[in-house]
Amino acid sequence: MQFRPCIDIHNGKVKQIIGGSLRDEKDAALENFVSEKHASDYANLYKEKGLKGGHVILLNNRDSEYYEETKKEAIGALQAYPNGLQIGGGITDENAKEYIDLGASHVIVTSYLFEDGRFSLSKMKKLADAVGREHVVFDLSVKCFEDGYHIMADRWQTKTEEVLTTQVLERLGEFCDEFLIHAVDVEGKAGGIEERLVESLRSYDHHPLTYAGGVHSLDDIRLLKRIGEDRIHVTVGSALDLFGGTLSFEEIVKLCEE
Repeated sequence: MQFRPCIDIHNGKVKQIIGGSLRDEKDAALENFVSEKHASDYANLYKEKGLKGGHVILLNNRDSEYYEETKKEAIGALQAYPNGLQIGGGITDENAKEYIDLGASHVIVTSYLFEDGRFSLSKMKKLADAVGREHVVFDLSVKCFEDGYHIMADRWQTKTEEVLTTQVLERLGEFCDEFLIHAVDVEGKAGGIEERLVESLRSYDHHPLTYAGGVHSLDDIRLLKRIGEDRIHVTVGSALDLFGGTLSFEEIVKLCEE
């Protein structure tokens, strides 16, 4: 298991929000934490600790009045830690290479993958052609419904027709290098991991998987290590002391490395 750090940026600020609260209208979100530091400050810390594969997420859409400010913060992080961070938020085949050229190791995509609520193979091929599949991460953020974990798009606001399964991962793996799995129902709530989701993923071992959502204690990390058989990586947001929480950054890095 690896610890994958994060830098979420909303309205030009590094923040931790409750995932399901994000709304494009008025750029609204319920905030757990708003940092006075720049994204580059966090990037420098992750670089100092040798932590690779962290993700920088732009939480404003491209029509937002805050988008350029948010993008500027994100670019600052990429330039502070070249080839050490991944970036997501509004990524398409048209702008993906820009971010790779600016220093991102990978681009992270979700909404771009879909057309009328279904995966678009043609879009996946375009993205892989634009930057190489070795630079692509698919963010499959999911919410639990009666028929399974549906993948969410548009910054977790739109339910797609696609349900996350290991078979889906097998199919999509041809076009990407890693998967980032957000458990939207528990994201930002620091109330424990989505155990059933982790159990459904542990048999998949063809590409790296990073889990995000609900981690609030070292026991959560130990549980994730056990259920995920030490193969699923983890990212922690609101619970981390870097973002106003109580979970020690130093201790979590040490535990993941054990």
